[in-house]
Amino acid sequence: MAAKQDARIHYTYADYLEFDDSVRCELINGDIYLLSPPVTSHRRILSRLFLKLGGFLGEKTGEIFTAPFALRLFPKQDLSDDTVLQPDIIVVLDSAKIKGRSCIAAPDMIVEILSPLTEHIDRTVKLKFYQEAGVREYWLADPAAKSVQVCILENNSYTVSRYGASDTVAVNTLPGCAIDMESIFDN
Repeated sequence: MAAKQDARIHYTYADYLEFDDSVRCELINGDIYLLSPPVTSHRRILSRLFLKLGGFLGEKTGEIFTAPFALRLFPKQDLSDDTVLQPDIIVVLDSAKIKGRSCIAAPDMIVEILSPLTEHIDRTVKLKFYQEAGVREYWLADPAAKSVQVCILENNSYTVSRYGASDTVAVNTLPGCAIDMESIFDN
C-alpha cells in the first residue's frame, strides 16, 4: 500500500468515482493508497470466510460483499467525503445502506485479512474509523500467525479478543454463527 505522490491534492469520493476501475485503491483522509494484489493465502482465507458467513446468511436478511466494494462510513450528499475504504469482507444486515457501488454507512461486520503492507493501517487507522462509525464487529485475520483478533463494539469502544487456529469463534452480529478457525487457516 503506497500513499499518493502529490501531497497538495485532496481527493474525495467524487474523484474516486472518476478513477479507472482497474486501479484498486482506498482514500484515507483525502490521500490515495494503492492496493497491491492479494497473495494466495489471503485469497484462501477470504474465500473460506466468505463461504462460511454467506452460507450462514443464506436466506436470512442481510448481504455479504468482498473487495472491491466501496465503503463510505461518513458519506456526504455532495460526494465530498474523503475516506473510501475497501475492506476484504463486509456484512450488511440493513440493505438500505447499500447504494449503487458502495455501502454508505457502518456495516454490521468487517473482516480485514492482514498483510505486511496493510497491517499497520488495518490495526490503527481503520480500527479507529470503524469504531467511530459504529461498526459492531471487526475481525483482523492474520495469515502468518494463523489467528484472528475480534473487536466487538461496546459503549462506543472495542473490546478485543484473540483466537488461534484451534478455536471456534462465535460471530457476535450473526447469532448462531460460529466459525472453526482451523477450517479457515488450514492450507
